[in-house]
Amino acid sequence: MSTSSFTAQESESGRRLFAAEWRFLSAAASFDSLPPMAGVEIAFAGRSNVGKSSLINALTNRNALARTSHTPGRTQELIFFAAGGPLTLVDMPGYGYAAAPKHKIAAWTSLIRAFLRGRANLARVYVLVDARHGLKPADAEILDLLDEAAVSYEIVLTKADEVKADALAAAVSGVAAAIRKRAAAYPDVLATSARTGAGLADLRAAVARLLAEKQ
Repeated sequence: MSTSSFTAQESESGRRLFAAEWRFLSAAASFDSLPPMAGVEIAFAGRSNVGKSSLINALTNRNALARTSHTPGRTQELIFFAAGGPLTLVDMPGYGYAAAPKHKIAAWTSLIRAFLRGRANLARVYVLVDARHGLKPADAEILDLLDEAAVSYEIVLTKADEVKADALAAAVSGVAAAIRKRAAAYPDVLATSARTGAGLADLRAAVARLLAEKQ
């Protein structure tokens, strides 16, 4: 489900883009260790255990490109993936995990702030939100940060297969209404399921559209 539609050309471009051989590029635990800026980057952000790694694996048709874990806070670095083309994917550390040590939370927050403010080729951040729970206070904090940094972002609902159709439609509408007045928010909301593949074609097409706009 999405609040937008894509052309057949965009859908095919998205399919081919993510059918490439995606590989791990690098990991950065500090701003100084970020890889050189090249091409176009998109990043995936979300609360701990929202399904970022699972979604990246599903998008790229890879079972273990991004590490998945049932342990919140597992991803502690910015993880970069590339396929030899103009696009780089970035898996950001999960946020909102209250049980993480304060010094780790502070380090992640500092890294994310520096990345968002200093990465000129970052075209969009896809903020993943659990379709079962909707926007939480921790999400509002990252959205505020993205607004302040003037980085374009789009909300992607995850685990859509675990919500009935009417509840999913209400979740999409509710999130769209909540972000309507946010400065850097892209108005469309996508709903996806890494398990069933629902919505992945639209997300791939959305990325292909963005890439075409940036090239």
